[in-house]
Amino acid sequence: MNYLIFGGTGFIGTHLAKLLAEEYPQAAIWNLDMVKPGEPLPAVKDYRPALCEGEKHPEEYVYCDVRKPIENLPFIPTSDDIIFNLAAVHRTPGHPDHEYFETNIRGAENVCAFAERHGIRKIVFTSSIAPYGAAEELKEETTLPTPNTPYGISKLVAEKIHQIWQAKDAMNRQLTIVRPGVVFGKGENGNFTRLYRSIRKHTFAYPGRKDTVKACIYVKELVRFMLYRLEHHGQGIELYNCCYEPAYTIDHIVQVMKKVTGLTRSVPYIPNVLIMPAAYMAQCLGSPMGICPARVRKLQISTNICGKKLADSGYSFRYTFEEAIADWFNDNGKLCLE
Repeated sequence: MNYLIFGGTGFIGTHLAKLLAEEYPQAAIWNLDMVKPGEPLPAVKDYRPALCEGEKHPEEYVYCDVRKPIENLPFIPTSDDIIFNLAAVHRTPGHPDHEYFETNIRGAENVCAFAERHGIRKIVFTSSIAPYGAAEELKEETTLPTPNTPYGISKLVAEKIHQIWQAKDAMNRQLTIVRPGVVFGKGENGNFTRLYRSIRKHTFAYPGRKDTVKACIYVKELVRFMLYRLEHHGQGIELYNCCYEPAYTIDHIVQVMKKVTGLTRSVPYIPNVLIMPAAYMAQCLGSPMGICPARVRKLQISTNICGKKLADSGYSFRYTFEEAIADWFNDNGKLCLE
């Protein structure tokens, strides 16, 4: 039996491989990715690794481009193998539109074809909340997806491709689809890291509002939940939003970050009439500190995602939100959040 992590070099994949090695020390864990472990991800500026200092990637690395048929692997796949499909182009904005479709859709097709060819019966697919589209209304798993970005559209199509794979042998195949909110933790190199750095450098202000809802989940919690559902899920399809319930506001997130890391500086509020012209001006100057109109608009739109189904699934969260931030801080020697 093999655990196959497509896209395993990334942030979530690294934490997943680490958890698998801890829970199943004798397991064969394979990381199938275009990027070798330890190499900076090409799309990430100021890349920071997901492993703590001195830790090594616990899985075996195999070069794999999911945009192409998956074959000639250095191991023999079996029908008892478990696939985690994390491979995706996901940072938005940040890529030409066609790259989201090439990797996310073609990759789903090729991973599912690989599973079909080898009789593999279990897949966990990490989707996104992006298929819901950007809107203030609360989103449940039953909400009609209305994606409005190339990334969101590509992830919704990828979900459907995996669902078609499961339906071809519905009585024997198990598909778990997770739609995480903002995933944070060591090696995130994303929204929470930028937020913390901005607070620390006095460059963050509440952009137009302080009550924006930002559904989120700690990376260690997410991968634990993925394993939990593998163990408590028979045949069929399960879809879960993955976030704390209820979701937190940006103000709450900022206050917890400040409390845990010992930051005492105040965070100002800037109304839209001032911040949007400033964002356009920053864009003209090359977007210093990552400031641009698209990112400001993204900060202002709530990701109001309901995590009640996860909360009622029987899974027990290991960390409260504050404990998760504290654990992340500890992983960085209590020096920073990155």
